[in-house]
Amino acid sequence: MSALDAAIAFAEGLFDELRANTTDAPGITRAAYGTGEEFAHALVRAAARELDLVEATDAAGNLYLTLAGTAPQLPGWIIGSHMDSVPHGGNYDGAAGVLAGLSVAHALRREGRRPERNLTVMVIRAEESTWFPVSYLGSRAAFGRLPREALEACRADTGLTLREHMQRLVFDPAAVARGEAFLDPAGLRGFIEVHIEQGPVLERADAPLGLVTGIAGSFRYREARCLGAYGHSGAVPRAYRQDAVLGFADLVAALETRWDGLEREGLTATITFGEVATDPTQHAFSKVPGEVGFCLDVRSASPEVLERIHAELLADAGVIAQRRGVRFEFGARTGSTPALLDPALRGQLAQAARRMGLRAIEMPSGAGHDTATFAAQGVPASLIFVRNQNGSHNPLEAMRMEDFAAAVHLLLAFLSTPGD
Repeated sequence: MSALDAAIAFAEGLFDELRANTTDAPGITRAAYGTGEEFAHALVRAAARELDLVEATDAAGNLYLTLAGTAPQLPGWIIGSHMDSVPHGGNYDGAAGVLAGLSVAHALRREGRRPERNLTVMVIRAEESTWFPVSYLGSRAAFGRLPREALEACRADTGLTLREHMQRLVFDPAAVARGEAFLDPAGLRGFIEVHIEQGPVLERADAPLGLVTGIAGSFRYREARCLGAYGHSGAVPRAYRQDAVLGFADLVAALETRWDGLEREGLTATITFGEVATDPTQHAFSKVPGEVGFCLDVRSASPEVLERIHAELLADAGVIAQRRGVRFEFGARTGSTPALLDPALRGQLAQAARRMGLRAIEMPSGAGHDTATFAAQGVPASLIFVRNQNGSHNPLEAMRMEDFAAAVHLLLAFLSTPGD
């Protein structure tokens, strides 16, 4: 068995253990700073000990597993991703990147080789902001860039703060609050994340891998409301209604029209109302609805496009509020900054793929990834997508192991290139 085949078999066994121990039908759940994520970190830690990797943990609980290079004084490489998932998600989102790094270390160990530079597999905490309303929580903490107020953010299911969850796991939220950094950009040659593609592009292009050009930023309103007035469904004429559902529907239609206009101009964005609900304590079959709660997630690789959509959102909401007799309360705005990824590093990976006869197409990422944090800190950063047949954030993620193997093979070839 070749070193690559042995490494892939090693990773496949870890994927199976993850699925068996974090299944939460119909999918898997690995909550940030919760039982599932903790199991995943323990599993990876045990696997790293088999490979004699040096282990370290920072104040926020990010895990670092290092294979020493022959020239450890040089800035080192990090290969990493996250292990948490959305509720009832799939088994590969995030985990594929961590296990790709471990697979590289496994193959090098089996071949009796050491890289020139230190090679660290980073297991990043809390990437999925469905748990805490904070983007790139773990990776920002690693650089000492997590705002102090983020520690008071509450986890969606427990209601406990991030600070409390960190304390329960014996991490050091006080150090996080002080902005203590574990990673120094000057000490890093680069960061590479492997991640399943979360859309259908690679499958339709018949390409096993994608090399990402940039990562979209976002603005989000997680607790927005449209407020009108409750009334009798038969007794209140149309002219006197303050219907929150119709006001909200007008806002959806207005943003859809704005989206059409952006696309006609050749500009890209995504606009998603992921949660919509009337108040179950007050709504009824025979009542004009007086309140609708919703969340809004707008993404684009262009900061200018994001700000344009935001301005149009507020303008449209004002017009609708006047016409319908409703009002909009958007609540706190959160989000992330778009990131352009390092073209030189991407070019080197593309050259390695061509030498191998491996098809890897360039493409943007509409979803956020921790790679954006590294890019924002000036670290050369690259994101490799692996073909995935059924999207992500659902139980049906179906990454083929041969495509995962192609990503590991590419990393091995790249890291074996003289000068890298």
